[in-house]
Amino acid sequence: MNHWDNNRKILNKNFPGLEKILSIPEEDFESQCVVEAAASDLPTLRARGLYVHSKHDPVKEARRIAASIPEGEEPLVLLGFGLGYLAEAASGRIAHNGVSPDDAAEPGPLKRPLIIVEKHPSLIRRALEERDLGNFLSSKGLIFVIGGSPEGIAGPLELFELPPLFIKNRALVELDGDWYGQAESFAAALLQRKAVNKATLKKFGRRWVRNLGKNKEAIRDLPGIAAFAGAGKAFPALLAAAGPSLDRIAAVLPALKERCIIVAVDTSLRFLLENKVEPDFTVTVDPQYWNDRHLDRVGSRGGKLIAESAVYPPSLRQGFRQSFLCSSLFPLGRFIEDRVEAKGLLGAGGSVATSAWDFARLLGCGEIWIAGLDLGFPDSKSHFRGALFEEQAVAAGMRLYPAETRFVKTLLDGRPFFAPAMDGGQVLTDKRLSLYATWFERQFSRYREVKNYSLSPRGLSIKGLIPGNEAELLSRPPLRKAIDAALDAPAGILEKNFFSKQAREERAEKYRQALRELLAELEHITELSREAAKDAREGWKNASLLGEAGGEARRKALLSRLEAAGRSISESQGKDVAGFLFPPIEDLEEKLTSPASNPLRRHLELSWRLYEALAEAADYSRLVLENNALN
Repeated sequence: MNHWDNNRKILNKNFPGLEKILSIPEEDFESQCVVEAAASDLPTLRARGLYVHSKHDPVKEARRIAASIPEGEEPLVLLGFGLGYLAEAASGRIAHNGVSPDDAAEPGPLKRPLIIVEKHPSLIRRALEERDLGNFLSSKGLIFVIGGSPEGIAGPLELFELPPLFIKNRALVELDGDWYGQAESFAAALLQRKAVNKATLKKFGRRWVRNLGKNKEAIRDLPGIAAFAGAGKAFPALLAAAGPSLDRIAAVLPALKERCIIVAVDTSLRFLLENKVEPDFTVTVDPQYWNDRHLDRVGSRGGKLIAESAVYPPSLRQGFRQSFLCSSLFPLGRFIEDRVEAKGLLGAGGSVATSAWDFARLLGCGEIWIAGLDLGFPDSKSHFRGALFEEQAVAAGMRLYPAETRFVKTLLDGRPFFAPAMDGGQVLTDKRLSLYATWFERQFSRYREVKNYSLSPRGLSIKGLIPGNEAELLSRPPLRKAIDAALDAPAGILEKNFFSKQAREERAEKYRQALRELLAELEHITELSREAAKDAREGWKNASLLGEAGGEARRKALLSRLEAAGRSISESQGKDVAGFLFPPIEDLEEKLTSPASNPLRRHLELSWRLYEALAEAADYSRLVLENNALN
């Protein structure tokens, strides 16, 4: 019996657009797949000669595997769908009613998300033809990642804070090991990036807010990088990162500038200027004081600065000919931008080099030649000769703690390991640098129209980055006059649309209104949170009375007030700004003293600590803005 028509109705209702993906032909693969009857008379599948499910009882096998799924709240990721037996059993395991969809009269909502990752759309199509999966497809909480690039797994995982739990159809994972292996690698890289982001926020969150408080007028007064969109489409770009291989091209930098748009990261600016090359653009996004030192007193008088609005404030006053902002990465900056002017988004992969690459892409450059992107330690070096990092280490060195010891400690702290290099050899890298490599791989795969060439043969091998040679660039005719004209062309439009008196006045009024609105929202959230924290703390202290006769009404009233406060905060336009400095929930849970055996008392204590932390975070942002008075 063919179940496609019935399954198709439910599929299109719950997953619109998925049918089109399932229609992608895979003739070579499909010809190697055979559906047979198992001993239990249920359909089973053999792909490339390998049984995907049990040839005896696929349902029993799937339920046995699903029974090992532990309780928890993290999303569940299934690698390999096949005919859907394991997906069904897993959804039953995590359903609120604990009943497998094939046994249930009505599908139950899932207690945690189930993300189904399948390389072959034709397999899911075959499953929907062979089996009645209507109940399964009606389960709330299903997410499909089907075919295409394995990096597609990253999208759904971005939605969840908790790391996922993987289960696998081992036969399918074995048949397409590279594809599923890459999917797991992308997931691991995403989790590592989230962990790094969380640690970075904890360390620098208040610094970002303080910087934005001092730089907020720049959102009003500086134009955005959107003005340069497509301006470089006729030219190649040279991205100058700050790795040790930058030394290789020092002698030919002036000749390369004649042929390329030069995009420098802040850490390489000093190197380029010392070698008589002024970059067209210098990109800076780091909020720290020490990062500003890379720009201090070496300002590129003829160049343009591309900055994120949370950079260390003096970075915006370093003597560049012009300064431009990219869209803020943080809620406070975005709140103002959304009401004043959008600047133009740049990708953020944790390194200024990632933002610089994305800016070169925004310019429209069809070729991006990258120097100094080693993402490793070739010849045991971390940066180009004379880099500020190196000078600091030498200056701080002592007889018993020389610069070499400092470098070795830094290297070991990053958990180093050897990985393939661009030239086919091996290079020493570490977990942090390999994370940046994963970001580049994702972008190279996403923007295939851009050709990326490496001028760092001893650097880390990155999928999608082509080994290049500066001789090829040098063989091309000079383009500098045309480049300068193309990059100066937006000036006339900006003079009319951004710097005119009328445009400035309109922006100034939008800016004042945005700040007034934000301050009012933050004050409202602070007051609501403080009142809710007080309520929850009093309820926690008197929790025993809430359980006595007559206490039920008081308990319901208290919980209703807390729920109303939460609802009001979640509807506030300033909630993202207020919650930016909010600590991870697990940090609050670690402070709880109420026993798990008393759920009411524990809930009230967590609510008290949660609202108290939110009030503190919102009030900090408000005070930072108020201390930098409205202009």
